[in-house]
Amino acid sequence: MPPTLASLVQHSALRLTVRAGADRLGTPVRWAHASELADPVPYMEGGELLLVTATNLDARDPATMRRYVRRLADAGVAGLGFGVGVTYDDIPAALVDAAEEAGLPLLEVPRRTPFLAISKAVSAAIAADQYRSVTAGFEAQRELTRAAVAGDGPAALLTRLAAHIDGWAALYDSSGAVLAAAPEWAARRAGRLTPEVERLRDRPAPASAVVGDAEGDDRVELQSLGTGRRARGALAVGTGAALGTAERYAVNSAVALLTLTTARSRALQGAEQRLGAAVLRMLLAGQPDHARAVAGDLYGGLLDAPFRLLIAEAALPAGTEPLAEALDAAAGRSGETLLMVPEGERLLVLAVDGGAVAAACVAYARAEEERPPRESGDEEPDVVVGLSAPAGPIAVSAAYKQAEQALSVARRRGRVLVEHEELAAGSVLPLLADDAVRAFADGMLRPLQEHDAKGRGDLVASLRAWLSRHGQWDAAAADLGVHRHTLRYRMRRVEEILGRSLDDPDVRMELWLALKATAASSATP
Repeated sequence: MPPTLASLVQHSALRLTVRAGADRLGTPVRWAHASELADPVPYMEGGELLLVTATNLDARDPATMRRYVRRLADAGVAGLGFGVGVTYDDIPAALVDAAEEAGLPLLEVPRRTPFLAISKAVSAAIAADQYRSVTAGFEAQRELTRAAVAGDGPAALLTRLAAHIDGWAALYDSSGAVLAAAPEWAARRAGRLTPEVERLRDRPAPASAVVGDAEGDDRVELQSLGTGRRARGALAVGTGAALGTAERYAVNSAVALLTLTTARSRALQGAEQRLGAAVLRMLLAGQPDHARAVAGDLYGGLLDAPFRLLIAEAALPAGTEPLAEALDAAAGRSGETLLMVPEGERLLVLAVDGGAVAAACVAYARAEEERPPRESGDEEPDVVVGLSAPAGPIAVSAAYKQAEQALSVARRRGRVLVEHEELAAGSVLPLLADDAVRAFADGMLRPLQEHDAKGRGDLVASLRAWLSRHGQWDAAAADLGVHRHTLRYRMRRVEEILGRSLDDPDVRMELWLALKATAASSATP
């Protein structure tokens, strides 16, 4: 700790006596400075012990002393040391009263104690405190380094850091999710800072910010991790007061070690991606045994259980990186194996069926679809995703086709995510929203619509009723409220106008799909 007025009073060689402000002796002293100026405040920085003999002051005048002491107190002076036996044999009562009134500690300095001795004592105490801080900082560096290289993950490093700063620490990934926190209770507190971490992430690294905790008295400092244009994570430290020298050493060491760990992790991640790409190519080529041999312990566990194949495609310059970060963070938190291979504007992923990564993909898609449109009015999603049905190693080629089909439908419908099960278990009718199908329907039905528009009958509605009743004349006529002979006449007119026979099942099928496509088009806003 830095020297305080109390430690100076307890210094036996100085022989200082407290004359006022005895309840404020715990004030830290940044320096000791002698000045006989009537107004030394312009030359003060705050935190000093001011030493005077009052050669240029009327220390017996109460009004003068009140003004003088008030200015010192307002400037943040730590205390006033008055040398007796020079100008005054004792400290004038006016000065003592003014110091008591302002709450400014007043120390009596005997004549045999030179001001220089007080300055040397303060300087020595400050130097000793700085030495202790540097020593403690180096010890913190050694402990944190040992934790980083021990292979126990960032949790061990954060535990040691929290102990050194007498507070808490948390590590975030690039998406702002909390990866680890120490002590454990700090995870909830750290989670509330995700918006602040996201703002920090958008600034070039290295970047830092100090924020308050709305639900506590913590002072929280955020530090970005990484050396590139974009931060790869963030470190948060929460303390009850501003960081001291030793604590600052510890935090800076943690930032450096976590940055190195992040860079090393990215290099390993690149190697894993290359290995994953080789495994995926073997699976797509129908060589599951070779793929399993290459996957080894890294991806072997993923191939032992049903998995999903995901294909993501970037629709805007933002690319697939935000989605990749979300999936990677989910895998990191859950401990799931994730095979992720970037291919230009595409991202190919194998993830455990029903696992945290698959859930994160669905959550990402839901959040994107609920996001308000941009100011430009562009409602196209940044990324479109196709997700296969559950598959195993021998069916990866089929899963790839399923994901491709789902991706195509997602792109056509303006959806962020489409799962293959929607296509297999749902209706074919949503697929009729394609422009080519609409053009076919319009062309096929236009002659009948033009006939009806001239007031010559209701052929389109009659055709729809007849087809929906599978050609049953009485039921279809009842639906229309007309006689069955009238309906027969209308169906003959349909055949004449279209030049096609309704006895042909292909014609009936095409007309029914055309009617459905037209209805879907009319229902689309």
